[in-house]
Amino acid sequence: MFRLVYYLYARRLVRDVGSRPMPRHVGIILDGNRRHGRSRGITEPREVYGLGANKLDEILEWCAELDIPTVTLWVFSTDNFQRPAAEVSGILASIEAKLTALACDPEIHRRRVRVRAIGCLTMLPEPVLAAIRAAEHATSSYDGLELNIAVAYGGRQEITDAVRALLCGMAEKQATLAEAIDEVTPEAIAGHLYTAGLPDPDLIIRTSGEVRLSGFLLWQSAHSEFYFTDVLWPAFRKIDFLRAIRSFQQRRRRFGC
Repeated sequence: MFRLVYYLYARRLVRDVGSRPMPRHVGIILDGNRRHGRSRGITEPREVYGLGANKLDEILEWCAELDIPTVTLWVFSTDNFQRPAAEVSGILASIEAKLTALACDPEIHRRRVRVRAIGCLTMLPEPVLAAIRAAEHATSSYDGLELNIAVAYGGRQEITDAVRALLCGMAEKQATLAEAIDEVTPEAIAGHLYTAGLPDPDLIIRTSGEVRLSGFLLWQSAHSEFYFTDVLWPAFRKIDFLRAIRSFQQRRRRFGC
């Protein structure tokens, strides 16, 4: 009976949100993996974070169903490197395994999903970088859904890297200090962000009950709508996603006006 009720409710939500404009870009902060693992008696880091990694397939399915063209998932932050070594190794191992699987996933190729990693990638170990390169290469020509994996990502680090890249470009041109200062504009900085060329996120979702961004897409989220849910990431369901989309659609976006 419960499954029938869930199915009917989800179907109604799909119908409701389908009649309204969709966000072009959804960002998700994947939080609550450890708490979910503890609730199930799972403590081995790779297994804990592997459960969360598997949720990615469902997210892609839901986005494809709703014609949401871009999704960015924050899977590992620069701050996460400060966690115990065993936990960091487990998280990175699960990320590596998932990226390796994406490179040869028939559904990824059928939907023409383009996979891209964003973050301070030089901080990552070579096996993870190799998995990133394989997934990006295998999907580089696709024009379907854009899947961005934010790994070794920090909002402050991204802005710092963007300004550095901008100034390095000016130095290569042998610009004077005054000329370089004139070139530092919001548009110029945006052009050097990890997400350059992508639309800013319309909606940012955070799971697990935490009500903060923690530095996720700091620059790009100036006009984003936020949705916070108590559901832990590995337990995040289709109806939870649809509720977030419905909440977004019910808001009046002013963009500062």
